[in-house]
Amino acid sequence: MFASHTNPVSGWKVMFSKKDYDKLEKSISDDYQAYLDSLSPEERMWASPTWFLEDGTGQHAVTFEVAWYGTAWTHVLIYDKNNKRIKATKYISGHYRS
Repeated sequence: MFASHTNPVSGWKVMFSKKDYDKLEKSISDDYQAYLDSLSPEERMWASPTWFLEDGTGQHAVTFEVAWYGTAWTHVLIYDKNNKRIKATKYISGHYRS
């Protein structure tokens, strides 16, 4: 995972948000939960909201933001057509004053 400044899922279509989490394929939801569990407790505490996206070719993505000491980090998990994660990255999506 590395920090970049571009959104790798720019232009992807939002399928649904966290409130509809039960619509997510089980393999993706299990992987997404494992990824969240790998974050520090502080990062998990500030993680929100979550979006589920698709690109029109069968790939899917999960994105969520973590507010961390004045910087908003967007985490992106990208899955192939078989719902296997092929990329995990994060990028700076903004700054705020605490």
